[in-house]
Amino acid sequence: MSAETSTVKVPPQRPSSTSTESGAARPAERGGRFRGQAAPWLLLAPTLAVLAVVLGYPLVRLAALSFQKFGQSQLWGFQPTEWVGFRNFTTVLGDGAFWDVVLRTVLFAAGAVVFTMVLGMALAMLLMRVSGWVKTLINIALVASWAMPIVVAVTVFKWMFDTDYGVANWLLSRIPGLDLDHHNWFVDSTQGFVIIMALVVWGAVPFVAITLHAGLTQVPKELEEAARMDGAGAVKVFRYVTLPVLRPIIVMLATLSVIWDMGVFPQVFLMRGGHPEPEYQLLTTYSYDRAFVVNDYSMGSAIALLTVLLLLGVIAVYMRQMLKIGEVE
Repeated sequence: MSAETSTVKVPPQRPSSTSTESGAARPAERGGRFRGQAAPWLLLAPTLAVLAVVLGYPLVRLAALSFQKFGQSQLWGFQPTEWVGFRNFTTVLGDGAFWDVVLRTVLFAAGAVVFTMVLGMALAMLLMRVSGWVKTLINIALVASWAMPIVVAVTVFKWMFDTDYGVANWLLSRIPGLDLDHHNWFVDSTQGFVIIMALVVWGAVPFVAITLHAGLTQVPKELEEAARMDGAGAVKVFRYVTLPVLRPIIVMLATLSVIWDMGVFPQVFLMRGGHPEPEYQLLTTYSYDRAFVVNDYSMGSAIALLTVLLLLGVIAVYMRQMLKIGEVE
């Protein structure tokens, strides 16, 4: 018996609507993803443009001056500007007075940051434990001190520690064994910097305290209760539960405080009557003194640029710490 072979004709298949739709959707998805990535930069563009104009040109001009010989003669056009390469930096880095100023600035900033963070944390924890109306009064006092102009704050502190009429001398003299009548706090630069540091800390603590208080409200209460049930005391709860949650905020505040305190200028300048003595010079006042008192603008620019590079190092450390925190989370 012969077997007949039958051929089955398969009709041509049309592309499925699902594949067509997905293929058509891919360009749209890519376009939407691109627009989503570009949207933040478009929103930031006006601010970045303003920063480029306000900060970019002065920074470029500062860098250019640091590689030039530029003094009064060049300013008034009596002599042409001369490019000197790295000679200004060599002179600055080879000057022992500059390194004394750097050390003094670092020590001053470190002390101010430590006291600011400790007092800010203490106030933040106090705000978590007081009643509502007391918390309101403390917040009003913090905001009032934070909003006070620096010139007014300097005037208040100069009056408080005045040699003849200072209320600080009068109060401290009431302590048995202390006689501070007509005591001049600024004869010794160590005592003088303690007063200036107190002024800086007094103006910086409100921001730190309010920010840390906001962070403390986000610490999960159940974690603290679980730690207490496991037998942890207040110190261990703070160390192993509270601090890890606050770590990103603490890193941010500490870095900002370092940048602000290393850039302190009006507090020192005004407290010393516009003419800081050599033992009161910080990097900012030292740069100003070289540029506008000695009239050596190129040397002042070189000192200022070195200060900027030092602060960029602090920012790099901050970014590294934030990236580490992001990886852990």
